[in-house]
Amino acid sequence: MIGIDIVNNKRIERAINKYKSKFLEKIYTKSEIEYCLSKKSYIECLSARFAAKEACIKAIYQHCFIKLKMKQIEIIGKKDEGVTVKIYSKDLDLSSLEIMVSISHEKDCSVAIALITKNN
Repeated sequence: MIGIDIVNNKRIERAINKYKSKFLEKIYTKSEIEYCLSKKSYIECLSARFAAKEACIKAIYQHCFIKLKMKQIEIIGKKDEGVTVKIYSKDLDLSSLEIMVSISHEKDCSVAIALITKNN
């Protein structure tokens, strides 16, 4: 299963400016917020994680018809390293599956793709 998402970075910036921590705490885990806010380009970092979460939601829904919330997905990764995805859901057993995610961002947009495969 595969999922993809693209986000205009200004959209995330507007949401942060309007809703402040309420938006951040609804969408992101504590560690995601801490990591991204430590970056100079924190809007792009948050946008890329937003896109990655949406891509995961789409791929997981195609796989098992369960729609996760954004906060149930944690995107862990540092620049120039691979991305790891943690899922927090009692209703979903992904032990036999692997979720691979690739994210990228530029000044205006962030994009992510998620691919679910079976573990060997």
